Amino acid sequence: MRLEGKRILVSAAANGIGRGSALACAAAGAEVLAVDISESGLSSLAAENPAIATYVLDVMDRAAIEALAAAAGRLDGLFNCAGFVHHGTILEVTEQDWAFSFDLNVTSMYRMIQAFLPGMLERAAETGSASILNMASMASSIKGFPNRTLYGASKAAVIGLTKGVAADFVRRGIRCNALCPGTVDTPSLRGRIAAAADPVQAEKGFVARQPIGRLATVDDITPLVVYLLSDESRFVTGQAVLVDGGVTI
Repeated sequence: MRLEGKRILVSAAANGIGRGSALACAAAGAEVLAVDISESGLSSLAAENPAIATYVLDVMDRAAIEALAAAAGRLDGLFNCAGFVHHGTILEVTEQDWAFSFDLNVTSMYRMIQAFLPGMLERAAETGSASILNMASMASSIKGFPNRTLYGASKAAVIGLTKGVAADFVRRGIRCNALCPGTVDTPSLRGRIAAAADPVQAEKGFVARQPIGRLATVDDITPLVVYLLSDESRFVTGQAVLVDGGVTI
């Protein structure tokens, strides 16, 4: 029960890493608040674990975030997992693409942290620690990949945001880290593979860039989520933590 007694909010909790993380945190003893824009996905999550509290939330809606922060109360942990993968070179990025990706991948985290941090500071004053975890990526933010310029730029910004928050609040009990996975087998990835001109070759390409020889599973990632939200990582802050199957060796 590594998270026993902690209240943790997970965004993008209806599918993929967010869903797996919500379930893993609950299994580790946390009181979990799961948010997502997908009502049906949240209903499925609640059916799998009725102890998880679910809230429909658009992380690009500041008013809705502030209302939830006021209603939900203080947190010990916040996992900002929502994001979008844009495909294409810089020549294929429109102004609308750029604005949307940065709004969802970066600005949403700014909104969530700004709304929930005051309560987390109060919790940290009582317990000594509270943890923020932001979803980044090894793809193009740490190592360059073709057709990931916009995605990489947004995830590099997440790492900068993470380090800034960590530096500002390290003396007040707040830790802030970024998680940088390799290629993870999620519904999002399966959708990108299916949309490719040659889905079989697309999947082979994703696997080929992982030196370990396979795609990551959600279960490869969630132990790091639990660790970084738990007191076991109490001396870890401001880090971009790689879980990438050897891509950046």
